[in-house]
Amino acid sequence: MERKTGWFDKPRNFKLFLHLFFAGLGLLLIVDFFVPKHGAFPWEETPGFFAAYGYISFVILVLAARILRRLIRRDEDYYDR
Repeated sequence: MERKTGWFDKPRNFKLFLHLFFAGLGLLLIVDFFVPKHGAFPWEETPGFFAAYGYISFVILVLAARILRRLIRRDEDYYDR
């Protein structure tokens, strides 16, 4: 029986998706310079603030998860005992 392949299994399609994805992110970042913002704080009106804020938050979350994993990790046979 032949395994059914998905659209992303072909390297060409996956590369096309990545190019379109990053082009879309770049376009949104450029548009951000022209859209008026009304923030509660002055730094929220800086172009690219929310992109940088989201990226920094993501990095902090990943680093916190790595530390938390070490604290709550169990042995592989934990449930078999």
